[in-house]
Amino acid sequence: MSGPGTADHTPDASLHHRVEPDTEHLQAATEVFAMLADPTRLGLLWHLTDGESDVSALTEAVGASRTAVSQHLAKLRFTGLVDTRREGRRVVYRIRDGHIARLVREGLNHADHRITGEPGHD
Repeated sequence: MSGPGTADHTPDASLHHRVEPDTEHLQAATEVFAMLADPTRLGLLWHLTDGESDVSALTEAVGASRTAVSQHLAKLRFTGLVDTRREGRRVVYRIRDGHIARLVREGLNHADHRITGEPGHD
């Protein structure tokens, strides 16, 4: 049995949290959406949905300056959306969890539907 405050261990359990949106949850979600509201940060996260990457590759992928990319990555790290690990002298970035990756993919899939006129999904 699953419900508020109980764990559901079905294969898609991470997709279905039964949480009433109290003030704390709404604030936390708003902070995530604020980080996604910048095209460069959203582009960085989009590229990280395919796996880990370093600053050089991300800079090339989003077409922004290295300084700008580093600043955006610092914000994403500070807000807990990405994690890092060292590989020698390189810092490698990755999305912290599947919720963020799915949110990014769904947002861009929705944008594709709006731009192309393809009907939405239920």
